[in-house]
Amino acid sequence: MMFGTVPSVLGYVSRTGTRSTLEILRAAGWNLLVSAAGVWRTEGFPYAIDNGAWTAHTTGTPWDAGRFNGLVDKLGANAEWVVAPDIVAGGNASLKLTESWLPRLTTRARRVLIAVQDGISPADVAPLISPAPHAIGLFLGGSTEWKLRELATWGRHATEWGAYYHVGRVNTSQRIRACRQSRAHSFDGTSVIRFPVNLPRLHRAATEPLSCRLR
Repeated sequence: MMFGTVPSVLGYVSRTGTRSTLEILRAAGWNLLVSAAGVWRTEGFPYAIDNGAWTAHTTGTPWDAGRFNGLVDKLGANAEWVVAPDIVAGGNASLKLTESWLPRLTTRARRVLIAVQDGISPADVAPLISPAPHAIGLFLGGSTEWKLRELATWGRHATEWGAYYHVGRVNTSQRIRACRQSRAHSFDGTSVIRFPVNLPRLHRAATEPLSCRLR
């Protein structure tokens, strides 16, 4: 039986203004996820942009397209990636919304991610993926059950397509390691913002040597 080494995975956390938390995040080399629904500050970190749809969904408020546009205008050019607008749990209706935004976003950001979720298949997304010149990759969202079940499948397709692969809402060491096994490039979560004491443990899960069985 042959084994290979699994690459590390980069952690993103929701933007915070707490200086002590920012200091430990900076020392660990983690990035910030700036949401259209939050405060538009990068705190001097490498950062990505979230469209704010999840916050709108959880708070029961309408998604603000104008606010998202404003954030992309202000910070999009230097973002590591931007999550295109989506509809939480919206299936193919979400994908249609995302597709309508891709032409305007690919000219304003270096990389745009398509949020895939329950009801969306790799065959639906494949025609939209573009490693270059306008990089379009994957953001794995959806329900927790679906995400965990499909994590490896989307990872295989992302690797085949040469696409960037990010996993949303990851807050445990076990799930970070699962992201690595699926060859995700990055993940985001809120655990470190809520409980900064968790950072060393989660950072080890993201970076410590990890092996997998080769096919």
